[in-house]
Amino acid sequence: MPSTQKSTEIRKYSDFDLSFRPHPVSGDLVKVTGTNSVVQALKNLIQLNYYDVPFHPEIGGNVRSLLFEMVDGVTANLLADEIKNIVKNFEPRVDLHNVWVDADTDHNGFNVTLVFSILNSTQTYTVDMFLQRVR
Repeated sequence: MPSTQKSTEIRKYSDFDLSFRPHPVSGDLVKVTGTNSVVQALKNLIQLNYYDVPFHPEIGGNVRSLLFEMVDGVTANLLADEIKNIVKNFEPRVDLHNVWVDADTDHNGFNVTLVFSILNSTQTYTVDMFLQRVR
């Protein structure tokens, strides 16, 4: 019976906060837990380029190079496909439902909306981010 209880139990995820700010009392690094940990990992993964992770050149994507293309619907579709592939291949904790990428020509970037659920959870989450090239 314990094995069936484990399968329905929602796992707790934790990671370091990428701001690397110290805890005010202990001085240790602050942890990010639960959904915030998964959202932080997704954002970080989308912004990784190939060869950014030491000893794992396969982790990452082509998102950064696509940001230097024309800001239009074609590039938005290519970005959406690339983000879907990245999440599918490198984030096993997430069940991705949809990705929307809209070109924002006024701000020279792309509005990205991810709709996903975390495995072993029925709740759906939405993450919005703005991608633009950095010179």
